[in-house]
Amino acid sequence: MANPSYKQVCTGETGHAECVQVVYEPGKISYDELLEVFFQVHDPTSLNRQGADEGTQYRSAIFYHNKDQKEKAEFYKKELDKSGAYNKPIVTEIASFSKFYPAENYHQEYYELNKNTNPYCSVVIRPKLEKFEKVFAKKLKNNN
Repeated sequence: MANPSYKQVCTGETGHAECVQVVYEPGKISYDELLEVFFQVHDPTSLNRQGADEGTQYRSAIFYHNKDQKEKAEFYKKELDKSGAYNKPIVTEIASFSKFYPAENYHQEYYELNKNTNPYCSVVIRPKLEKFEKVFAKKLKNNN
């Protein structure tokens, strides 16, 4: 389905994944560092689920843009799985990027605009941000 709405994606019937597209400068952060962050801030062992959100649209996925990204993502996943860092196998999908559809305007800057009024932000998003800030404190811009 081309350009699905958030409501359509939430049905789990469009084949899309709810995700972000990361644009980065390799001179400032490497793809390897992005993979490290990705695997730290969510559960890559839950099939079609992240926290209370359930359905194929919530699957753990990496959409690579080139052969190098594909190989690094596959290697990182394999090595992390072998390491025993998780009690269950990593189910992260690694697939070729095809098309990204930005969310509707009301989903842009969602946390920033709703962090003090929406319980989902304080119960689900805030703990993930706090974990990220703790684990990657030395890499954050305001600490450089």
